Amino acid sequence: MRLDHDGPLAIITIDSPPLNLFDEALVAALGYAVASVAGSDARGLLLRAEGRAVSAGVDVNVFADLTPEAAALVWRKWFEMIHALEDLPIPTVFAAHGLCLTAAFEVSLACDLLLAAESARFGLVEIVVGLTPSMGGPQRLAERAGPARARELVYTGELYGAATLERWNVVNRVLPDEGFADAAREFALQLASGPTRAHAATKAIIREQIEVGTGGADEITPEISGRLFATEDLRNAVASFLRDGPGKATYTGR
Repeated sequence: MRLDHDGPLAIITIDSPPLNLFDEALVAALGYAVASVAGSDARGLLLRAEGRAVSAGVDVNVFADLTPEAAALVWRKWFEMIHALEDLPIPTVFAAHGLCLTAAFEVSLACDLLLAAESARFGLVEIVVGLTPSMGGPQRLAERAGPARARELVYTGELYGAATLERWNVVNRVLPDEGFADAAREFALQLASGPTRAHAATKAIIREQIEVGTGGADEITPEISGRLFATEDLRNAVASFLRDGPGKATYTGR
């Protein structure tokens, strides 16, 4: 696991060849990297992987000899990382360039936006070991694609192409294979260069809508939006807009 920075953008790279299999060590490293981003001045996060596959999923050795109680503890621990990722108050982007299975797919669904290369393929294939996806995949798929699509993807254990999942609203954008890494980085950097506190407000409002409904989101929006008028982002952007004109606003605070 590597954590790098490109200006305001934090970049977490999974690099555990040959298949970037998830085990307790990798999940712990990912959790540590997410915590490091949370404690930094990063204004956006790109989560990506090296190698021919994003990940072939979980190392099945993790499941050997687990009791029901021990398995529940594993999932609770891994959910801590998922929730920490979701709770980051900055835009988070997952870039999938190839095969993206089980745990990696579930991590991608905990990010705000999912970019996929044309040849990327996704799957929750836990049925091969008699398991259901247990890091939040089914429920987050249901948020994006609806419960029927979530059931189909999990029940079948099939692999789905990027174009199909874009049509289902699981993938946000499909980008060409050639130059994918650079395009994903540029996209994430653009978000990281935007108004950080406004993005955090957007995340909070959308989360409230998902959990409570539109009425609940309406209730919290005035206060959340009002607080933005105390931020450097808004003050600097308004001043630069008035000084330099539309399309030239700058964001330099948090």
